[in-house]
Amino acid sequence: MSFSSRLGSRVAGAARQSLSRLKRKAVVEPFHRLYYNSGASTWSNTYWRGVPLQKCPLDLWVYQELLVEIRPAMIVECGTAFGGSAHFLASMCELLEHGEVISIDIVPPENPPIHERLTYLGGSSTAPEIVNAVKHQIGGREPVLVLLDSDHSRAHVLEELRLYAPLVTPGSYLIVEDTNVNGHPVVCGFGPGPWEAVETFMATNPDFEIDRSREKHLLTFNPNGYLRRIG
Repeated sequence: MSFSSRLGSRVAGAARQSLSRLKRKAVVEPFHRLYYNSGASTWSNTYWRGVPLQKCPLDLWVYQELLVEIRPAMIVECGTAFGGSAHFLASMCELLEHGEVISIDIVPPENPPIHERLTYLGGSSTAPEIVNAVKHQIGGREPVLVLLDSDHSRAHVLEELRLYAPLVTPGSYLIVEDTNVNGHPVVCGFGPGPWEAVETFMATNPDFEIDRSREKHLLTFNPNGYLRRIG
């Protein structure tokens, strides 16, 4: 390929990227805000087998794809809320006939959904006794996949990243949820949160990469939040 052809190819590639960014600003981000701000009738009105799970269904679709690809032996979820997402993950494990779920919350639900592949832990996700309990239950099994969806302050998420990243096995994922808050692109006044925690974490953790291919459905509550362990 000649120099002029290579240059033309690079210019065309840059133009496509620029057009993609413009489309995101003009279409995807406004729809994201509309969908998120309509939460009472959209994501906050989403159920798995009758249990609220308050997530974007497009992210749930990506989660089941990841479970099929990785076939994790253990899934650790920080942040139980109503238990819907924990039950969803356990149900996917049941379909695959493989894997278990540990779900952690400082205030566990009063009547959580029960599943033989699902264990609840009550306490802070960053408390030493909880982290030790998680390690004990993992017991050397792998792969391990981790989802962070508890306190969304930057400091707390960063501490979770520090504690749980070592548990994630190479090729698997550490998923930081709700990186969309604090203007990315919703809830502009939230303050430093999951997105900013990821920025800080990634600056000093070369064993992980941000996998933007998991944002293929365009609307995701976890932009820049799908962290794949590569080392």
